[in-house]
Amino acid sequence: MREKIVNYIRAGYPGLLIVSHEEARVEAEIKAVAERLKYRLFAWSVTAGLVSTEDGQTHGAQDPMEAIQAISGLPENCIVLLRDFHVFLSGDPNPILCRALKDELAAAKTKGKTLVIVGCRKVLPHELAREITVIEFGLPDKAQLGTVLDSIADSAKLQKPAGDERELMLDAATGLTTTEAENAFALSVVECGKIHPAVVSREKAQTVKKNGLLEVVEVKDTLSNIGGLDLLKTWLLRRKNAFGKKAMEYRLPCPKGLLIIGIPGTGKSLTAKATASVFGRPLLKLDAGRLYGGLVGESEANIRSVIQTAEAISPCILWVDEIEKGFSGSRSSGSTDGGTASRVFGTFISWMQERTAPVFIVATANDVSQLPPEFLRKGRWDDLVFIDLPNRIEREAIWRIQVVKYGRNPDSFDTNRLADLSEGWTGAEIEQAFIDALYAAFAAGKEPTDLTISLTAEDMVPLSKLMSEQINGLRKWAKGRARLATSTEAAPTGRKIMAA
Repeated sequence: MREKIVNYIRAGYPGLLIVSHEEARVEAEIKAVAERLKYRLFAWSVTAGLVSTEDGQTHGAQDPMEAIQAISGLPENCIVLLRDFHVFLSGDPNPILCRALKDELAAAKTKGKTLVIVGCRKVLPHELAREITVIEFGLPDKAQLGTVLDSIADSAKLQKPAGDERELMLDAATGLTTTEAENAFALSVVECGKIHPAVVSREKAQTVKKNGLLEVVEVKDTLSNIGGLDLLKTWLLRRKNAFGKKAMEYRLPCPKGLLIIGIPGTGKSLTAKATASVFGRPLLKLDAGRLYGGLVGESEANIRSVIQTAEAISPCILWVDEIEKGFSGSRSSGSTDGGTASRVFGTFISWMQERTAPVFIVATANDVSQLPPEFLRKGRWDDLVFIDLPNRIEREAIWRIQVVKYGRNPDSFDTNRLADLSEGWTGAEIEQAFIDALYAAFAAGKEPTDLTISLTAEDMVPLSKLMSEQINGLRKWAKGRARLATSTEAAPTGRKIMAA
């Protein structure tokens, strides 16, 4: 990043906008750039005004307009750091301020001056969009996090971690800013007397969750929780070690992702969680519906933030549940939201195609017809998988799973008969039927029996009847287009499908 900024300044770029939440780290980088180029460095904020970082001399000019005017009086070959100046350029900016900044940028180009705006959002009026170059300042890498780790260890008078222990700690902190990592390391020392990866991971989960876009999901489900699905299991296991060093040396392309299509309640979400367990990587869950904000440019900034965070935490699994709800509006967005959904969708699929960071995307969809066709083509995904309604043997397995889940002995029930009773049901409906039976038995002061379940099941109308046309349509679409989760030869052995 430092080399990139140096090249821009040497090339005479008069204006840069560095987008980052890490103001202190950006300022340290700009200071190092100024020292390397032997440029003078000035910093401005609305509270302190324009200050020389060399001798602390203050030039006043706390007002943004006064600051622009004061820049013209600064010496040649200097860098002017403008903190939070993007705030004055957002929304409906002052046209006089825009004109003054545009004039100063033109003058700065001839005098070796570079104006560097530091802010957490990419906000530029159209009048300045071509005058200022935007730089996305990435999150710290492991080397930078290692410096923070060593600093905390020295402060706490602990031995600096090394080897595999150090790698675990840095993996846990990857995706945090330097300040957030420092806080997490320090908290771990306070709580445990040492720097513990579990504490750092917990704090990262809380930090990632703050913006409401991504959530670090604790994974407990594994492939052992899913019976059958032999083709899907084989597919995943073949890619289990595809993120490692040996795979890179083998020149094996990094897996892109998997789109799981199926009827609601058949276990798509469970499969997504189990994928993270197979790969042994952290699971990030994206709520696509929350990408869209009310402010101009907020939605586009949100998707860029998601991409940046996912790549910083990589290798990782990015889970997008019910993806059609987040991106189905992209086809008609030009007439409904000024093209916002279309731009967000375009950014996401472009990243899917071009990304080099090891981020494996697992998306689930109930209604594939709502997804744009360009979203489904090869290259975006490694494969499309279809999960159908469970067959009879699968339903019997699901009944046994649910009985055990709620603390009963499955041998006390005729699961063979219950499998016949629940023909056409999803795993979620089987679970709900057993829960209803528990309520009925609890109200009667008894334990649930086959009869209790049969009576409560009489009122159950399965989704296969409520939405038979849609389900048949989905099956017809998947035939020949998507990989089946279970081979036809393996189907009679049954598989366990738990509710999503």
